[in-house]
Amino acid sequence: MSSNIVHLEASTESSPNDLALKNPSLVALGERVRSLRARRGLTRKTLAQAAEISERYLANLEYGIGNASILVLQQVARALRCPLAELVGDVTTSSPEWLLIREQLEHRDEATLHRVRVAISELLGATAANAQRSARIALVGLRGAGKSTLGRMLAEDLGFPFLELSREIEKFAGCSIAEIQGLYGMNAYRRYERRALEEAIQIYPEAVIATPGGLVSDPATFNQLLAHCTTIWLQATPEDHIRRVTAQGDLRPMGGRAEALEDLKQILAARAPFYAKAEFGLDTSVQPLQATFLALRQIVRGALQLPV
Repeated sequence: MSSNIVHLEASTESSPNDLALKNPSLVALGERVRSLRARRGLTRKTLAQAAEISERYLANLEYGIGNASILVLQQVARALRCPLAELVGDVTTSSPEWLLIREQLEHRDEATLHRVRVAISELLGATAANAQRSARIALVGLRGAGKSTLGRMLAEDLGFPFLELSREIEKFAGCSIAEIQGLYGMNAYRRYERRALEEAIQIYPEAVIATPGGLVSDPATFNQLLAHCTTIWLQATPEDHIRRVTAQGDLRPMGGRAEALEDLKQILAARAPFYAKAEFGLDTSVQPLQATFLALRQIVRGALQLPV
C-alpha cells in the first residue's frame, strides 16, 4: 500500500443510520461514490487501494462523514475511472444518456460544438431550421461598448422600438439594479433578467435591444437571446470602455479602484468567448461615432435584407 494513504481524522465512528444528521451535500457525495463503485463492480477495499486512501476513510466518505479535499476526490475519481464532475454531481453526468452525450462531445472543437448546439436548438424547437433571421436586434458587449448610444440610433433608423434591458429589469423588480443585487442577490437579479428578456421576445417581433454586459454569464438566458434575436457583439478597447463609462459617471463594477483597467481586462477576457457567439461583431473603437453607426446600419440592414 502506498505511503500516501489518507486517514479520516475523527474521534468517533458514525453509523450509516445517522445519515439524516449529516450534511446533505456530503451524504449525496457518499451515495454517488457508493453507486459508482457498485457500477464498476469494485469492493471498498479494492477501490481504497486504487485511490491510495484508507478503507476506513472511504467508508466514512460513503457514509457522508468524510469531508474530502479536492485532491482526495481526484484520487477517487481516477480510481473509479470517471470524471471528477460525475463524482461531485454535475448534471451532465446524472443519467446514462447525459454521460453518453457528454462522451461524444468531449474533445470536440468549438466549430463542431457550435453546430451541435444549433442542431439541438432546432430539434427541441427553440429555433426553427432555416428560419428567417429575427428582426429583434440584440447588442451584446461590456458597458462602454456603445450599446445604448448606437442602439438608439439604429432603432430610429429602422423604425423599431428601442429597449434597454436593464430598465426593463428594474420595472419588473420595482427597484434599481443595485438594489436588486444588494437586497436579493445575484441569483434574483438573473431571474429578473431572464423574465425581462422573455417578455421582450414575446411582445416585440421587431426591436433593438441593448443587453446588460453580464447577460452572457447565464447560459439559459444567453441561449434565449441567441435563439430569438439577431445578435451583434459591440467591441471596444479596454481603454475606451473605461473612458466611456467614466464619462457617464459610472464606474461599476470597478468602483473607482486604481486597478480598474486591469480588472476590466480580466472581465473582457472571461466574457469574450461568450460574446463571440454573436452572429456579427463590430469594433466601436476604430472609427468615430457616425462612421461606426453606418457600419452597424449596413450589417443589420444586410442581415435583414433591407435597403441600405
